[in-house]
Amino acid sequence: MAEKTLLEKLEGLQHKFEEISTLITDPSVIGDMKRYVKLSKEYRELERIMDAQKEYSNALSNLAEAKALLDSETDPEMREMAKMEIDEIEPKIPEMEENIKLLLIPADPEDNKNAIVEIRGGTGGDEAAIFAGDLFRMYLKYCETKGWKVEVTNTSDGTSGGFKEVIFTVSGENVYGTLKYESGVHRVQRVPQTETQGRVHTSASTVAVLPEMEEFDYELKESDVRVDTFCSSGAGGQSVNTTYSAIRLVHIPTGTTVQCQDEKSQHKNKAKAMNELRSRLYNIEHQKYLDEIGSKRKTMVSTGDRSAKIRTYNYPQGRITDHRINFTIYNLSAFMGGDVQGVIDQLIVAENAERLKENEL
Repeated sequence: MAEKTLLEKLEGLQHKFEEISTLITDPSVIGDMKRYVKLSKEYRELERIMDAQKEYSNALSNLAEAKALLDSETDPEMREMAKMEIDEIEPKIPEMEENIKLLLIPADPEDNKNAIVEIRGGTGGDEAAIFAGDLFRMYLKYCETKGWKVEVTNTSDGTSGGFKEVIFTVSGENVYGTLKYESGVHRVQRVPQTETQGRVHTSASTVAVLPEMEEFDYELKESDVRVDTFCSSGAGGQSVNTTYSAIRLVHIPTGTTVQCQDEKSQHKNKAKAMNELRSRLYNIEHQKYLDEIGSKRKTMVSTGDRSAKIRTYNYPQGRITDHRINFTIYNLSAFMGGDVQGVIDQLIVAENAERLKENEL
């Protein structure tokens, strides 16, 4: 993109940024929570672009001054200083332009949201449930390194360990935008604990990541929801199996069901379950958006195809292969210990390249 065209586009956004800056201080806007949240989010996104614009404009201005000095100056020392400044700034200009182009492409509107993650043991029986437990611990450790908060809302234990199903929410900065790359089928190749002859088996667990919706994001009518209460089940505790603190919600129009028994308080369980139900209902609509992206980006998890095999964990070789980008690393132990960011970074780079290709400015 030509410098002038890019600067013209940024100039147009500058006016919009100033307008939103004024609006979010307007008492009538502050009083309308839904509008205020939407404008605040738009303000934060534009602020990043404005910061990049300032850096880019300053670099162009400094480059022009250095070139003018080189053309007009006869003093060798001053000319050398001008050359050094040009050599320092010129390589940075294309990088700044690429960064601005990425910022100008609309991001997934849900990237900044918290996430609801569900892991289910798939094909492979007991071994699949054990692997689901391994994945859960991997994500717990990863979330810990990111400073994110994890709250388990529902579990169903496997007969030989692990989980048939575990559902948890993750809160923090840009959680969904990071964890969305984990949706899909995770395949494991290893000798199961139950295998007596040392044969390598293949089994799988599925991971689904949903953006968590808040009340002002999705309107859920209480009259459409049936509330069932039941006794919690779990390991010990006075309230387990004695009080009806566990909650099951059924959305009557769609039949969507969620339950939560993590908290001792029925009120807290209901609040968590409502959040999850709201997110699941919204996700039905969000899926259309994912499918639309999927028709353009075949390599990314953004396709929303949760039945797709995305990654293989090969224990005998200590190998992890992400099939979306044909990326293989040999640090399985560290990866299962929560060192996931390197692979996610590779996925982000690949997706950004596809986004730029789609939206050539």
